[in-house]
Amino acid sequence: MIPDPIPAATLILMREGPTPGTPPEILMVERGAALAFLGGAMVFPGGRVDPGDHELVPADAPDPEDAAARIAAIRETIEEVGLAVGLTPHPDSTTLARLRAAMAAGQSFAGALDDEQLRIDLAALTPFARWCPEHVPVRRFDARFYLATLPRAQSTPVIDGAETVRAEWLTAAEALAQADRGTIRIIFPTRRTLERLAQYADFATAVADARAWPIRRITPFRADRDGVDCFCIPDDLGYPVTAQPVASAERG
Repeated sequence: MIPDPIPAATLILMREGPTPGTPPEILMVERGAALAFLGGAMVFPGGRVDPGDHELVPADAPDPEDAAARIAAIRETIEEVGLAVGLTPHPDSTTLARLRAAMAAGQSFAGALDDEQLRIDLAALTPFARWCPEHVPVRRFDARFYLATLPRAQSTPVIDGAETVRAEWLTAAEALAQADRGTIRIIFPTRRTLERLAQYADFATAVADARAWPIRRITPFRADRDGVDCFCIPDDLGYPVTAQPVASAERG
C-alpha cells in the first residue's frame, strides 16, 4: 500500500541578476549526504509542514492548508539558510539571527515571532506548482512550491551545516548546465522546475506566468514516447519539457 503523502512546502527564492538585463538567480541548497531523503541533492529550500505551522494560520484564511504550507516555506528557509521572506517588518540581520537561534534551541516559530514582534505576510509568496511523486519505498511528499524574492543586499545565505551543507545562487540555466556536467545532482521535479524557470527574464515574469497556469498536484507517470520509456507530466501546466527517458531520470 502506498502511504499517504507528507504535506510539504518548497520556496523558489529569486533575486535580480548582478547587472541589468541579466537573468534572475535562484537559491539552490545541497542537502547533507547522510540524510535519508535526497542526501547530496541540490534542491530549493523547504521541508514538511509542521503542526506549529497550522497554529499560525489566520482564522480567516480562505485555504488553511495552503496558508500552513506558505508558513512552512517561510520557516524552513529561515532555518536552512538564514534568509527571511514573508515577515513584516523585514528583520535586520541581528533580529533574524536571534529568531533562527531561538527556533534551533527548540522555541516554536510562533513564540519566536512574538518575541521579535514580527508578523507573517502570506501574500509575499506566490503559488507556483504542486508535486507529489510516487516511488515506493522512497518517502512520499505532497509539496507545494512557491515563488518569492529578496533584494541582492539581503540575500546572503548562512547554511545550518547539517540539513543544508551548501547554498548557492545560480541562474536556472547555470543549474541545469551543472547538472548535465555531473557537478550537482538534481531530481526529476527539480529539473522540470528549472527548465520552466529558465524561461523568465525577471521575477515579475515568473509571477505572471505562475498565475497564468492552473496548479494541480503533479504525479509523474510512465509512458511510451516515440518508442522510449519515459517519465512524463501533464502538458497543460506550463512546463516546457514534459517527458524524460526513465534511464536518465533521477528520482531521489
